[in-house]
Amino acid sequence: MRLSILDQSVTVAGQGPAAAIRETVALARAADRLGYHRFWVSEHHGFPGLAGSAPMPLLGAIAAGTRRIRLGAAAVILPHAAPLKVAEEALVLEALAPGRVDLGLGRGPGADRATAYALSPELLDDPLARPGGGFADDVAAVLAFLSGAPMPPDHPFAGVAAVPAPEGPGPAPFVVGGTARTAQLAGRLGLPYAFAHFVADGAGADDTLAAYRRTFVPSRFLAAPRVIVATFAAAAATASEAAGFHAAYRRWRAARDVGAFRPIGHPSADDATPPAGPRPERFGTADVVVSDLHALAESYGADEVVVAVPVADLGARLRAVRLIAAAAGLAAAPSRPRAIPTGVAARPSPFPTELSP
Repeated sequence: MRLSILDQSVTVAGQGPAAAIRETVALARAADRLGYHRFWVSEHHGFPGLAGSAPMPLLGAIAAGTRRIRLGAAAVILPHAAPLKVAEEALVLEALAPGRVDLGLGRGPGADRATAYALSPELLDDPLARPGGGFADDVAAVLAFLSGAPMPPDHPFAGVAAVPAPEGPGPAPFVVGGTARTAQLAGRLGLPYAFAHFVADGAGADDTLAAYRRTFVPSRFLAAPRVIVATFAAAAATASEAAGFHAAYRRWRAARDVGAFRPIGHPSADDATPPAGPRPERFGTADVVVSDLHALAESYGADEVVVAVPVADLGARLRAVRLIAAAAGLAAAPSRPRAIPTGVAARPSPFPTELSP
């Protein structure tokens, strides 16, 4: 089972959203050193609890600060961007980080109705539709632009090419979603499917993934279906610390589930007592969390699990990903100093540094 990280740039109570963006970069650097396979960021608009509104600039900063980890958006919201622009931004990122770029494509909307309208006024009547073509058409156009393949002569984009032209395989596309509709599209196009388990705690997962596998057609991208599951998880040194993380997460999650995307809070003194009833899944000591992640992957036949760590304190978040990496046996990358060109003075980084455990 591969392990990866998703960071939604969750804002923290008492801290500005710009800090959440910088902390995402710090977490990506740690994930790169610890041996995680991918690091993904998300796209949301108008939510005070989620600062990540522009994945591509954020990924550019992450590319500059990492060496080997794959990096990508999960997902770019296609209803809010033209396929050519999405493809060109991914190709620019690929030029900066060759062979490391993922491009997740989502149906959205990733915003409330008013904000979606501000992003794309043509979506006023239906935030999930595009005049002249739907999500499937947009995905097909992005794939064509990424490959450099010419559009059919009768296509509205005939004669249009993405710049820079792709070199080699180019960015790796996949579909992100949680419905049978998006799963079937991924299957028909022969793309990997990333199931957003964290949105509704896996509701409908069996039917959605069955639809993906049933409709899958081999393609130049994949010979067989590939399922990735994204979920919330947090590891701690002790069960009581993990209970605090879970209690703070539950308060944040309860508000989110009724449409209030608030900053996440810190655990209180009363949160250190584990709640009565069944143990919360994927919150605990590292060995317990990794066991839960293996069970999740096995239950869905997933090749990979992507973990989002909903913990307010950056130091605790970094320790959580370190603990999970160690318990999972990930191979840490060797640390090498970054060369500074002759005549260029080193400047302090604006990003938080990794904290010791």
